[in-house]
Amino acid sequence: MSHVGILVGEMSKAVEFYTKALGLEIVMDNSEVIEEEKTAIGRMCIAVFGRGFGGFNIAHLVTEDGIGVEMFEMKKREERHVVDFTKIGIFHFSLQSDDFQGVVDRVEQYGGKVRMDIMRYHPEDDSKPYKMVYLEDPFGNLFELYSHTYKETYSSEYE
Repeated sequence: MSHVGILVGEMSKAVEFYTKALGLEIVMDNSEVIEEEKTAIGRMCIAVFGRGFGGFNIAHLVTEDGIGVEMFEMKKREERHVVDFTKIGIFHFSLQSDDFQGVVDRVEQYGGKVRMDIMRYHPEDDSKPYKMVYLEDPFGNLFELYSHTYKETYSSEYE
């Protein structure tokens, strides 16, 4: 996987949240993109967002393992994302951290939300301390946090 694109409500707050709460690194800080047809980027944005999108701010961040997080603050937007589980499409992304509880604490500190109690996949087996929790950024975007890699977590059955 190369990267994931996220719509956010306020770029400076988003960059602060994703760098300080989740530990991502800035590759390209907040930059403005305007709606125009003169450049290849301008034409690509019109093709993707449609005419009249009005421009946006963009920033590129990266996880420790090199996965990009491309954030868009659209000029024309609703203020908060609402996940509709009745619709088809991507509804979350997931991160993994060795500092699981620290990330959970920082998510709340920087305006995010913990959506559920922390879950252990194998509570009966202390040799498998795999944990996960659904979290939310300050704009309503859902993401999961894993204590171990995806491969470790799912390489055996769980209850």
